[in-house]
Amino acid sequence: MLKVEHIGIAVKSLETSIPVYEKLLNTPCYKQEAVASENVITAFFQTGENKIELLEATAAESAIARFLDKKGEGIHHIAFEVADIYAEMERLRSEGFVLLNETPKKGADNKLICFVHPKNTNGVLIEICQEIR
Repeated sequence: MLKVEHIGIAVKSLETSIPVYEKLLNTPCYKQEAVASENVITAFFQTGENKIELLEATAAESAIARFLDKKGEGIHHIAFEVADIYAEMERLRSEGFVLLNETPKKGADNKLICFVHPKNTNGVLIEICQEIR
């Protein structure tokens, strides 16, 4: 794993949350993007090398909507950048981790993504991601 790529935070409303994070981080939201396959709209902030991703559900059956119903707003996942997502997925499987998808899928911010089941990571949802080249 190369670095923490971003921290994902589930929010009920980007409209109300974006101004809060713009004030908190003292930087504007640089990008909003819908990810239809995940039924979310994302908003990104960058402070130095660190990124924060806000996630708002667009459908009641989405993972973010279920998360919000169960746990409320808060940290949803930590994403780690990897050089080769296919090799990293294979390595994680060989180490006994359960992956939530068999192959990488297209995520926000021009990334291929895969999630590691939180039952293997002390209750923390981990995302691995690689820039699409």
